Amino acid sequence: MNQPITRQFLDDAIASFRAYKKLAEKALDQISDEEFFARIDEESNSVAVIMKHMAGNMLSRWSDFLTTDGEKPSRNRDTEFVVEPRTTKSNVLAYWDKGWSCVFAALEPLQAEDFDKKVLIRGEEHSIVQAINRQLTHYAYHIGQIVFLAKHFRSTEWKSLTIPKNRSAEFNKYLEQKAGEAEHRFDAAAGFVQDSEKSGV
Repeated sequence: MNQPITRQFLDDAIASFRAYKKLAEKALDQISDEEFFARIDEESNSVAVIMKHMAGNMLSRWSDFLTTDGEKPSRNRDTEFVVEPRTTKSNVLAYWDKGWSCVFAALEPLQAEDFDKKVLIRGEEHSIVQAINRQLTHYAYHIGQIVFLAKHFRSTEWKSLTIPKNRSAEFNKYLEQKAGEAEHRFDAAAGFVQDSEKSGV
């Protein structure tokens, strides 16, 4: 596969994974330890469960990424949706960080020639691009759930992580003033919110 294209794709994918991780952690900063483990109804997952599931998925999918099936025999997916009574927030956060470390340890060394390979997930063949996109969209889905729950718990005290309501035009002007500065779109929105708070808007 063309090297410049694969490099661009990989760099963008890694940047997106890091941005989504950061987005989730900014949402976590706004909830209490009690809310971290709370379920809003019997069929819903807590933030803790979502993070535990994501980490379990990461460790399975990205360990020996190029050489073994992404669904490891050692994985017990069902237990990812159970939080034992003795589990602490620090336990979950450590597992979360371990999962993300596995993601980046698999992605960062990839070379252009690796994109000519195929990997398996539950016996199904994937190109490297397909495998990366599958996980990127999966994690974005769950991080959206984390942000939704955090926003639900904070209600009117929620500090926006994206463009605040009814302020799109202001945000566009903000971007015009920062033209030429390279930053992820999530960071640009966060910067806009922080600058607005400093100016009392």
